[in-house]
Amino acid sequence: MNEQTSPEQQIFFNLSPGRTVDLQIDFPVKFRTKATLVGYELGKYIILKHPAPQQMNNYSDVFVEGNGVVVRYLLEGQQGECYAFKSNIRNITKLPEKLIFLSYPKQIENRQLRTHQRYVTHLPAAIQAKDENDASRGTQLKGIISDISPKGCGFVFKTDNPNLKVSQKDIIVMIRNPNDEGISIPAKVCNSRFEDGKVNVGIKFEENDQQIKTLLNQLYIDL
Repeated sequence: MNEQTSPEQQIFFNLSPGRTVDLQIDFPVKFRTKATLVGYELGKYIILKHPAPQQMNNYSDVFVEGNGVVVRYLLEGQQGECYAFKSNIRNITKLPEKLIFLSYPKQIENRQLRTHQRYVTHLPAAIQAKDENDASRGTQLKGIISDISPKGCGFVFKTDNPNLKVSQKDIIVMIRNPNDEGISIPAKVCNSRFEDGKVNVGIKFEENDQQIKTLLNQLYIDL
């Protein structure tokens, strides 16, 4: 008889191997770190790569079989959601790799991070750093706007460098609108992450920019 899983549990395993999760352990001291998802067996266990394999002895009192763990992770989407669940350490291996086995969660909680729904798009765009005179400067990154709302957007570009990130800073977002006109929108980088040969950049627009309202209207997106 197959064990049934909730929709939330199924959503968690849309995370592919290589994605990062946040770990919190409260005993014997409060300790937080990040670990990489290696894999799972539905309904049984989750496998994580040890966050500091070269210093495993330094964490011997924290990573102990039976110790409780809180796992948190982010999933991008129209609303942007943070997921969390409680589990416990089932086993820790040293060979051939230093891995942590967690019990499969019985319940997963989630909450939306965005107040405005984002709409999926595929708009050619570029971003560039902004100087103190509000002019663009430095390297221009070309990609697409993958989703958009009145408050912000997701920008994606391809790269072969898994360590490449876009720092949090003021930028100019350059977009070709549906009328094939170029517009430049002041914004700010909030976060970025590498995944599957692409860097996903979270961008926040400045408040009450009329260009955003006009662009969304041209895309037939109701505010």
